[in-house]
Amino acid sequence: MDNNLKKFIHKLLAMLIIFNIGLTLSHADDKLEKITLAGPFAAVSDPLIRMINTGALNDIADKVEFVIWKNPDQMRALALRGDVDFIATPTNVAANLYNRGADIRLLNVSIWGVLWMVSRDKTLKTIADYKGKEIAMPFRADMPDIVFSKLAEESGLDPKKDFKIRYVSNPLDAMQLLIMRRVDHALLAEPAVSMALRKTKSFPMKIIAPDLYRSTDLQEEWGKLLKREAHIPQAGMAVINKKLSKATIQRFIDEYKKATQWCLEHPDEAGKMVAERIDMLTPEAVSDSIKVSQFKDVPALEAREELEYFFKILHEKTPALIGGKLPDDGFYYP
Repeated sequence: MDNNLKKFIHKLLAMLIIFNIGLTLSHADDKLEKITLAGPFAAVSDPLIRMINTGALNDIADKVEFVIWKNPDQMRALALRGDVDFIATPTNVAANLYNRGADIRLLNVSIWGVLWMVSRDKTLKTIADYKGKEIAMPFRADMPDIVFSKLAEESGLDPKKDFKIRYVSNPLDAMQLLIMRRVDHALLAEPAVSMALRKTKSFPMKIIAPDLYRSTDLQEEWGKLLKREAHIPQAGMAVINKKLSKATIQRFIDEYKKATQWCLEHPDEAGKMVAERIDMLTPEAVSDSIKVSQFKDVPALEAREELEYFFKILHEKTPALIGGKLPDDGFYYP
């Protein structure tokens, strides 16, 4: 080989090495110190835990952590303080925060069906079948309560007069009332439904607990009574930190979608994974909940029509649930 050609090749290789080093250093400079993900002990958080366990975002942040919020008030506080970057949220809570001036944008809707009636009476199939009965209801005047009331009205019933509603602070409290035989019926969200059913079939709980049945699917009632698809845009992911780059946000969106699909395809493995992170949940119950819940990762813009229909119903009942008005274009990412 000609000496001049050799020298040229050596120079070219040296330039390529220097260029690659520069790219590596540049990437290191852009790497975030920390990304914080937050969510409840519910199905919407399962993909977040998968992302943490697999290190899905480790190449763009030195530390990635998962924080659990236990009720909507705690979730609102996290969002308003800006303590997190991405948060799993009921869609109406995200709308409420946005309309109150919080820096929050909805990325997707991933949970379309986790609400069920659980009962000691296996003959009850519809909302109308519960007329005159006492029902444990979590989160007074919040989304599950409003959905129940709307379905009751569409069934020709008065939710205030035709039912005996016993309000409790959260789904786990309602589940405990069922298990201890203090109520016979409750509206629960997954995974509390599966937890209740699993607990009452286990020894020694089986000795004192009643037989419980997964009764009315509120999503099916929604579709039948309102003549729509049998799903409700209940929860999804939102971004809080406006300083995050578009590339970082898009990377999160892509990884959450992949993690959601993995959970759907591997419910038993996902159950073990989630239970390791959240002590109060069992692997079997989480697995059961994934199998019966409606998971579908839909970008916020694509879900806008469904969301606005849902928000209008909430607004008619309790305007404060969505902050007094429908959120404008800026709510829907991008």
